[in-house]
Amino acid sequence: MTETFCAEDTFALGRKIGEHVRPGTVIALVGDLGVGKTVFTQGVAAGLGIREPVNSPTFTIMQIYDGGRLPFYHFDVYRIGDIEEMEEIGYEDCFYGEGVCLVEWADLIQELLPEETCRITIEKDMEKGMDYRRITVEGLKVELDGERA
Repeated sequence: MTETFCAEDTFALGRKIGEHVRPGTVIALVGDLGVGKTVFTQGVAAGLGIREPVNSPTFTIMQIYDGGRLPFYHFDVYRIGDIEEMEEIGYEDCFYGEGVCLVEWADLIQELLPEETCRITIEKDMEKGMDYRRITVEGLKVELDGERA
């Protein structure tokens, strides 16, 4: 578990993860509206070396970024009507390919996620401040400052 106290810290944690992820990594990103999922995702993209702007693909479901050290597939499944929509966009090629997938609102498509999916949960705690976030990383096979995430 990591605590961040501003958007820059959340971005920096995402960047650190992006610098260390391996081909085939699928990240399930879970958290309520406004917790910083997109800021975290932008950090992951920066860590992969992607320089173009990264925004949440809410209406397109998936955005592909090829400008980094690995292809980056950014999914936002908040508006998914049913699972068949994921099949129509070819999610399996992304989830089981050589790139890195990050899925915002991943709990909505839990049954489609690979067994080896990394789960990252971002939570607010208003008692600790407006910008405070508790970020829990589970199942990520990278070393972050000597700790296995």
